[in-house]
Amino acid sequence: MPRNENSSRPPIWLQKTTIALLLVATLKIMANATISPALPELEKAFSGNVQAAYLTRFLVAAPSLTVVLVAPIAGMFADRFGRAPLLVSGVILFALSGSAGAYLPDLFSVLVSRLVLGIAVALTMTAQVALVGDLFEGNRRSAFMGLQTAAINFSGFLYIGFAGFLAGYSPRWPFLIYALPFLLLPLLLPLLRREREYAANREPAPEGQNAPSDGNWFLRASALSLLTTATVMLFFLMPSQLPFFLSENGMDGASGTAIGLGALTLTGGCVAMVFKRISGFLGLRATFALGFALMGTGFATLSVDASWPTVLGGAVQIGAGYALVQPALFLVALSVAPQSKRGRVSGMVTTAMFMGQVISPLLLTPLLQAVGFGPVFGMSSIVLSVFAFTALCMLVFQAIALRKTVQAQPDRL
Repeated sequence: MPRNENSSRPPIWLQKTTIALLLVATLKIMANATISPALPELEKAFSGNVQAAYLTRFLVAAPSLTVVLVAPIAGMFADRFGRAPLLVSGVILFALSGSAGAYLPDLFSVLVSRLVLGIAVALTMTAQVALVGDLFEGNRRSAFMGLQTAAINFSGFLYIGFAGFLAGYSPRWPFLIYALPFLLLPLLLPLLRREREYAANREPAPEGQNAPSDGNWFLRASALSLLTTATVMLFFLMPSQLPFFLSENGMDGASGTAIGLGALTLTGGCVAMVFKRISGFLGLRATFALGFALMGTGFATLSVDASWPTVLGGAVQIGAGYALVQPALFLVALSVAPQSKRGRVSGMVTTAMFMGQVISPLLLTPLLQAVGFGPVFGMSSIVLSVFAFTALCMLVFQAIALRKTVQAQPDRL
């Protein structure tokens, strides 16, 4: 694939490659949340199992556990055997393991299928991010990452709404939604050829050009992974703790959560659609600062008072901020990785994101029980504000360093 940006090409959102990779990205939210509306009826269906109450709730989180374990290995496979073969294999495994819950005979076997689904998610997400790094660059890569965040936000409404409709007929029917990725295969199979063409046409980097990245990529990727885990852990306070926050303050936890998370995801989807313009105007460091600042003010708003204006206002700010931070994290991940290591770095960042989802309730629930929602939201605001301030400091240091470099150049006049 030609690497220079050509204005004669169609808009990025009209390209088949873009559509295929965006649809694959939405599988991440399909994996966890789709069966949520069916959980109460699933518990009743498997009431003969003495652990049904616990195991049915664990069905939602189970894929995240295997993603954390498998994604780093998937990254090495992507670098060794190619991204597109791993992506196609992951999508097939996703459809088979995800839809298995519709017909498996007992709760334990359904749980095992959910763990296998996590393997599929690790393969697809790792390969997808690495392919984006290979096939897009510059403004087109920024545009794709914004579209990806928007697609993930908006697809959540479709998947969960469709699952709720099917759950009204049978708690097993929502599992059939996981078979839909089979329809992606005609769009994904051409990527096998595209990747071979990319590898054949890619010009080798000049001698020594990638040496610093080759030497430092692991440390940089590790630092980025820690930042990603912390960011997702705090963001995940919203879907995991908002129902309890509303109930504790005398509001309807079920409908209130739907409204709050609806405001969050809709705002995030809209902001993500213009991520390219925002990041292009501000630069990546300032975009980070703005995103973290919005998330921080959102949690600060929630910590002040528990009322509908503060809940909706906080959710909107957090959704907008995360819609700027999430694609920026992926862009940085692709920039710190040499081309030959993109699969490994994609695996590290994928692991970090799902690790944040896993540890958020484990780490923050005891803290919430000890000190309450207000202090935890306030502490989250402070941490995110520190992230924003750090990004601003890096921006200032970059500007100072650039100015010194310019002043050090000999007068060419």
